[in-house]
Amino acid sequence: MSKFMDVHSGMTGITTEMLAQAHSADLAIQDEEGVSFERAWADPVSGTVFCLSEAPTAEAVQRIHERTGHPADNVYEVPINV
Repeated sequence: MSKFMDVHSGMTGITTEMLAQAHSADLAIQDEEGVSFERAWADPVSGTVFCLSEAPTAEAVQRIHERTGHPADNVYEVPINV
C-alpha cells in the first residue's frame, strides 16, 4: 500500500461541516477499493482541499472521490514521509 495526497479545487467557501460530510462519504465506501482515507484539510478562501490516504493505486483513490461526487484534480503518490 502506498500513501497518496490528492488535491481538489473549486471548493471556495467550504465549511468544516461540509468537509466532514465529504470525508465521511469517502469513509463509507473506501473499503470497496481498498483505500484508507486518513485526513482532509481545506482552505475555504482558495477553495483547495487536500486528502491523505493509503491505497493500492491513485486510480482507486480517484474512483472513491468520483463516486462520492467530488473528484480530485490530481492524486499524487507520496513515497517519502517522516
